Amino acid sequence: MTLEELYRLLRSGHIQTQAIVDTLHEPLIVLDKAFTVCNANPAFYRTFGTDMDGTIGHSLFELGNGQWDIPELRTLLSDVVPKASAIVGYQVNHDFPGLGERSMCVTARQLAIPGNSSTQMLVVFEDVTDRQRAEARKDILIAETRHRMKNLIATVKVIARQTEVAGVTGAEYRDRFLGRVDALLIAQDFISASGANADLAALIDQCLSPVAGERTDLVASPAVSLSENQVLPLSMILHELAVNALKYGALAGDGVIRVKWNTELEEGSRRLVLQWQEVGGPPVAPPKHIGFGTRLIDYSIKAEGGSAIFHHDPEGLRVEITLPIQQ
Repeated sequence: MTLEELYRLLRSGHIQTQAIVDTLHEPLIVLDKAFTVCNANPAFYRTFGTDMDGTIGHSLFELGNGQWDIPELRTLLSDVVPKASAIVGYQVNHDFPGLGERSMCVTARQLAIPGNSSTQMLVVFEDVTDRQRAEARKDILIAETRHRMKNLIATVKVIARQTEVAGVTGAEYRDRFLGRVDALLIAQDFISASGANADLAALIDQCLSPVAGERTDLVASPAVSLSENQVLPLSMILHELAVNALKYGALAGDGVIRVKWNTELEEGSRRLVLQWQEVGGPPVAPPKHIGFGTRLIDYSIKAEGGSAIFHHDPEGLRVEITLPIQQ
């Protein structure tokens, strides 16, 4: 091999090695034993908004606004070359110039040069900010899901215990229990889909459709947004009223359920006034005893600071529900 051929071979290897380094997306630098920057790749310049003049020949601890001047990091780096140790994933949280608050993981190892005991080290930086934020959001989501599941299971247990068993068959108990569980699941799905602003008209339609089908007359009323914690109690209330109408009221015959609402001011606060009226069903008489459905309605509405007034008119049940509108 001639000197010219050897030069070409070495130059080709150097160009390929440099191309590999320049292609990497991870910022990296090479430090000497005094922690002075000997080399850096383009990703380092892009990430930290600097250039060769502001980097090469400067101490790592002088770069930027002193973001790497951390006593513990100094101690760790001082052991990399003499003790052939390594730093893996040392995290630095800092307000980096031009980047803002970021989390960087630093990994440092002695530079490996065949046949030569190098006194230089390779330092690689990894921005883990977005990954940590995603993991934090995932942790919050998991915690919220667990919380919701516990509440959901607790509510199902209450429904199971409170659904009447005296004087009913197993099939009747099953149908009543599953109907209430379905209403609970509808409310949960609605909460997930609607978030913090649940539309009242959409909620009424979704709650009544499984029981009343198209026999619901929603009178044109003003748009009202419900808070997330109001969706579940109102869903259960609507379900109980619809089931009662199916057993004893308008839906037991050829009637319909007419629902309308408005809002009004009371002592400086807005409240929802919802009117439930059954039309075209059999004659209505006051119940001889108060069942779980009525108790559920009364408890749910009072827990939200509202009220429910029942009018057992012979021509059809009327219910007036009031509920504070949470801003």
